[in-house]
Amino acid sequence: MESTEAGAAAAAPTKNQSSIELRQPPPPPSSPMWKIVLVASIAAGVQFGWALQLSLLTPYVQLLGIPHKWSSLIWLCGPISGMIVQPIVGFHSDTCKSRFGRRRPFILAGAVLVAIAVFLIGYAADIGHAAGDSVTDSVKTRAIIIFVIGFWILDVANNTLQGPCRALLADLSGSSNRKTRTANSFFSFFMAVGNVLGYAAGSYTHLYHMLPFTKSKACDVYCANLKTCFFLSIALLITLTTIALFYVTERRLEEIDDKETAPSTKDPFFSEIFGALKGLQKPMWILLAVTALNWIAWFPFLLFDTDWMGREVYGGNSKGSAEELRVYNNGVRAGSLGLMLNAIVLGFTSLGVEVLAKLIGGVKRLWGVVNFLLAVSLAFTFLITKLAESNRRSVTTAGGATHILPPPVGVKVGALAIFTVLGIPQAITFSVPFAMASIFSRTSAAGQGLSLGVLNLAIVVPQMLVSLLSGPFDAVCGGGNMPAFMAGAVAAALSGIIALTLLPSTTADVPPPITEAGTATANQTNKY
Repeated sequence: MESTEAGAAAAAPTKNQSSIELRQPPPPPSSPMWKIVLVASIAAGVQFGWALQLSLLTPYVQLLGIPHKWSSLIWLCGPISGMIVQPIVGFHSDTCKSRFGRRRPFILAGAVLVAIAVFLIGYAADIGHAAGDSVTDSVKTRAIIIFVIGFWILDVANNTLQGPCRALLADLSGSSNRKTRTANSFFSFFMAVGNVLGYAAGSYTHLYHMLPFTKSKACDVYCANLKTCFFLSIALLITLTTIALFYVTERRLEEIDDKETAPSTKDPFFSEIFGALKGLQKPMWILLAVTALNWIAWFPFLLFDTDWMGREVYGGNSKGSAEELRVYNNGVRAGSLGLMLNAIVLGFTSLGVEVLAKLIGGVKRLWGVVNFLLAVSLAFTFLITKLAESNRRSVTTAGGATHILPPPVGVKVGALAIFTVLGIPQAITFSVPFAMASIFSRTSAAGQGLSLGVLNLAIVVPQMLVSLLSGPFDAVCGGGNMPAFMAGAVAAALSGIIALTLLPSTTADVPPPITEAGTATANQTNKY
């Protein structure tokens, strides 16, 4: 818990302080909650597009004929761009002196880039066809190039947009720890809203009738549905971003005239970020460790959840016979239903984070407990898999064809229950770490943007490790998704142990000291 002496010491600059810290304005008064909700709602537009990709991108990729060896390159662009772009954008958003504010120019630029990227992805087949691809080609090289460019731009755009969004939420929350957590909970809630909208739109196979021009010689029904959904996602994102940026203003970063506290030359970015890492206090390092372990647990399931349903639960095979492929696709569709249920629970849980924290005894304890819930849920995938295998049945028709029967109702319900329950720890993962990073950054050498960029490193580095190692790890351990899921369960348990034992509480989690008069001190009340 910070004391008034510690606050005074932090306010007095020293020679060893980073120039970033000296350039940061004092925390502004907290803004009305409706402004925070407007900024958080931008997450719905962003997540709408991502959910569409999860539900519709696979048939589109097959239409373009993207070789399997390219797939890892495409999906690695997310963590690579996150590792590079978010810290850079965070650094410059902390020090931006635009008359429009520090965060808003980056949010607007990110939204425009998302629109451009989504257009390129949706029209990759048409552009490739116009450039010389034949509709009969199994591999449409020109379309693939356009698609990959658009996909990379999309990842860069999302990182340009989301980091400043969360930083602006922290700015609008002022010095209130509770409002900072609530703001990030709303961001998580709107991510869930975007997921529900995306999965719902992606499941409707005739949506392209709204925009008939999306279907063309080079673009079949799946492609036309993807284009139509992307047009809807662009409209939603641009609308939400425009409303938020119009009604929510921010203070311009004022020039500092004092030569002693404002160096005449700006430190290079990489020296600043390494300086910020070197100057991180112990609470932030513990937060990074808990976050990294948490995402090592999450990524195997996020990458292979529907594959697990199609392969282990339903007994299909994406590369097998026509019958095995049919069963696999049925399992994937069941997994999509699980993702919808997950998104609904994620949304409701996001709105109740503060209530849950009070019931359990603080935010850090809540995060620790739900990490154990994550570990147990991942461990239960092993039980569901074994039950599905032991109850696998098939029938042979009069014509000699073999049909694989779906798993028993109890197995399907158990698998969907895992998807549903995981919405609870996912809501905490999408909100609490970012709120704690914003709170801890107030006493560090970095601003909100750079601090959130550093936190993002603890997310994207595990993602890269899981993407590169999960396949070989599963193969060494006998194949299937179980080895990576079980490793995730262990990582989740370790994350929960560290969160409960080492992660410090934020100020609002600790009861304020009581004076002789029986009232809380003003210093702690304001920080709460």
